[in-house]
Amino acid sequence: MKHLLVISSLIFLAACSAEPGSEKWCAAKKEQPKSEWTGSDAATYAKHCIIDGLEVGSEKWCEDLAGKDKGEWTADEAASYAKHCVM
Repeated sequence: MKHLLVISSLIFLAACSAEPGSEKWCAAKKEQPKSEWTGSDAATYAKHCIIDGLEVGSEKWCEDLAGKDKGEWTADEAASYAKHCVM
């Protein structure tokens, strides 16, 4: 029973966290010391918060991804597209 409670809590907390590349995530990363970033954090920040400025899930982001060959989508992009652009 304890395992179920722990797993449920982790799922709940994960659902509350900001999605990488979102405006909330970009703002949080901007405040976090760069020494605490992972390589993936840096790449995501550069791509979504600096270079293209497209917030994951925004209308423009959805349009741009829809125009991209689906074979080139990452698993994260596909999941975010389903979450933000299809629903």
